[in-house]
Amino acid sequence: MKIYSYIFLMAITTYLIRMLPLALFQKEIRSPFVKSFLYYVPYACLTAMTIPAIFTATQSIVSGVAGFVVAVILGYQKKSLPIVAGFACITVMITEAILRII
Repeated sequence: MKIYSYIFLMAITTYLIRMLPLALFQKEIRSPFVKSFLYYVPYACLTAMTIPAIFTATQSIVSGVAGFVVAVILGYQKKSLPIVAGFACITVMITEAILRII
């Protein structure tokens, strides 16, 4: 029963986070500062969740850094997301294989 109360509480919290801005702010936002702030919030949140996971999800921080560097380079070259993710994963696999040999 305890797990259902947790799930219900998370569902209510998620719903309120999405519903309250729609209910409270019915006028168009005209402030350029607020608009730019709200524009970048999803990118900041995604970065805050992803960056720590990049370095802790691998067996070695060296392989995480290698995959991150490859992803950044390919991202700056405007490659598609599957290409960037695929090459970053391949780089991590190769780096970890090399580190096991050493």
